[in-house]
Amino acid sequence: MGTKGENKNLFRQAVESVPEIQAGFRSGLQALGANAKAVKAEDTRKLEGSVDIDACTKALYPEDSRWDYAIGYDAEAYFLEVHPANTSNVDEMIKKAEWLTNWLKEKAPALKRMAASNTFYWVPSGKYNILPHTPQSRRLAQKHVRIVPILRLPVQK
Repeated sequence: MGTKGENKNLFRQAVESVPEIQAGFRSGLQALGANAKAVKAEDTRKLEGSVDIDACTKALYPEDSRWDYAIGYDAEAYFLEVHPANTSNVDEMIKKAEWLTNWLKEKAPALKRMAASNTFYWVPSGKYNILPHTPQSRRLAQKHVRIVPILRLPVQK
């Protein structure tokens, strides 16, 4: 019994099927650079790669609120944003999640099909003060944005 991604790297294939990001595929968590510390993989052998969606699409959508990263783990894709997490950032994060949702649907259907869930993960870059059960927290939940101190792969469902 092997892992789901043992024979071929489906994440890499999905990334390379999207012209806007195909040159951005990196092994492991390399696309995250210093933000790689925001992710902890249970089994690093199951990491299939990463892509900095924001960097790859910046020239195409310079005025848009773009999402940061996609990470492949065990034949599933996870979407991560590392960003300050104050109540004043909630509107921006909602715009980023809406942008990602539309972009996946219109430009990256293979990556969308690999999504581990419809949840996007927000790891605060520093302290955060968005309390549970607040209007801001509820708005994020409606857009499937979940704040986590670190993205632990695989995410427990």
